[in-house]
Amino acid sequence: MLSIALAGKPNAGKSTFYKAATMADVDVGNYPFTTIDANRGVTHARTDCPCLDREERCGDENCHDGKRYVPVELLDVAGLVPGAHEGRGLGNQFLDELTNADVILNVVDASGGTNEEGEPVEVGEHDPVEDVGFVEEELDLWLAGIVERNWETVERQSRSPDFDVDDSLSEMLTGVGATEADVAATLRALEYPEDPIQWTDEHREALAREIRQRTKPIVVVANKADVAPAENLERLQEAADIVVPATADGELALRQAAKAGVVDYDPGDPDFEVTGDLTDQQRAGLEQIRDVMDEWGGTGVQQSLDAAVYDVLDHLTAYPVQNENKWTDGQGNVLPDAFLLPRGSTPKDLAYAVHSDIGDGYVHAVDAKSNRRISDDHELAEGDVIKIVSTAN
Repeated sequence: MLSIALAGKPNAGKSTFYKAATMADVDVGNYPFTTIDANRGVTHARTDCPCLDREERCGDENCHDGKRYVPVELLDVAGLVPGAHEGRGLGNQFLDELTNADVILNVVDASGGTNEEGEPVEVGEHDPVEDVGFVEEELDLWLAGIVERNWETVERQSRSPDFDVDDSLSEMLTGVGATEADVAATLRALEYPEDPIQWTDEHREALAREIRQRTKPIVVVANKADVAPAENLERLQEAADIVVPATADGELALRQAAKAGVVDYDPGDPDFEVTGDLTDQQRAGLEQIRDVMDEWGGTGVQQSLDAAVYDVLDHLTAYPVQNENKWTDGQGNVLPDAFLLPRGSTPKDLAYAVHSDIGDGYVHAVDAKSNRRISDDHELAEGDVIKIVSTAN
């Protein structure tokens, strides 16, 4: 399962985002370090279900009338403060928790209502753009510290006649989520001395920065967009590649209202419908949320998750079935499973995602939409429905 981590300084709204995205019971408070121990839960990426191409919806619990929700892990850890890479605050704990994250959502208080330590101040008093580079810098320095602490081992290995810098660095960096391919691509992008003994701090920091960009890409969540000055949101969008304005408070309110049966709303919808009795105060609060949704196309919470999975990680959703005509599994369930795979994945990759035995016994695959057999090196596309023929079936 893909892992998405929430990062950011204390009091930026990470725990509210987490609770809204998972509906888990977590502590949400207006004070630094509300989160002490990491919260792990399941949230979802949203996509169009292939059942939209059929006369009837699939009825899967993760499909809401053609809106398909694919499970991903969401991790909420302690807030980050300046000097976290040196252990300030709960820095070491925070950063170590990020080791296995595939992508990071940097939750920023776009209103400027919290200072760099995460303490409440007047709205607009702090520049939220500073919080964008700050998280990246702490992550880079954390990784640089790991590289520095392990560099003596690399130097010792370099004295061996069969030394290979790719293998040595891969051995070091797999612990922070880097693959051999990540290390190879990183080294191709850098200029460095052939002899590790001649590497400087600048070389090691460049290595750490490049590895972080490849293994811990960042989406900026401009939270509290409902109270943020417009110029803050504009400047944030100029400061990073992917910025999603959001109101985690608004999403949480809608999710709770939907659970109570007073609104009709699915995560990621651009609007909602009131279906139950509300007080005047509740109705006014929901209308404020609607104003934000009208401007940004939603509350931003689901949009942030989708951007992380489908845009930054460039994944696609594929649906394995046993019956290519009815799109069912062995029990007759229509489209019961959805898998997130990197773009460029093949039917055999999907087979291994289902189960290693299915992959080992892979024979061929059928595109259930066209009912045609496809080649083993066929690249899957978003929404593909695939019958896998395997000796393990």
